[in-house]
Amino acid sequence: MNIPNSLTLFRILLIPVLVALFYWPQAHTYFLTAVVFAVAAVTDWLDGYLARKLGQSTALGAFLDPVADKLMISVALALLIERYDAPWFTIPAIIIIGREIVISALREWMAELGKRTSVAVSYLGKVKTAVQMVAIFGWLLVSPDSEGLLYYANIACLYTAAILTLWSMVIYLHAAWPDLRDTAGN
Repeated sequence: MNIPNSLTLFRILLIPVLVALFYWPQAHTYFLTAVVFAVAAVTDWLDGYLARKLGQSTALGAFLDPVADKLMISVALALLIERYDAPWFTIPAIIIIGREIVISALREWMAELGKRTSVAVSYLGKVKTAVQMVAIFGWLLVSPDSEGLLYYANIACLYTAAILTLWSMVIYLHAAWPDLRDTAGN
């Protein structure tokens, strides 16, 4: 077990902590859940950086890192869907979660074909993830009855994340399209 893999496992262990804090009936829960999510977001960046810097990339890490990311983002969005309970929040959250499932399945399928690199993480995918994390952090930080600059910035960030999510999905599907088309005819 190396440092990057330990950070990834730590991020997975933060998920039940996030859920417990989300439902904890105390005044500081918004702040605490946002901090836990921020720590997870930082470890997401840090584990990848350390894996490359220290030469500690492993097959386990390549598998666990995207799983940890998708679990943390999906769980946080599911919690927030309950908190905000409105179509304007639920629809972009479903877009984000749905895209994560589609692209995970696409990557698995492409790996079976031996062509995983054709759907490797792109720069846009990294930007999309960063915007998603900023949006989720912001929504965890504010209460549903608050308004103001942060509230409206969170709305803009969430919709930007949803747009980037769809855009990156189109790019990945376009990259995989020749293989999708070829195997569909078999």
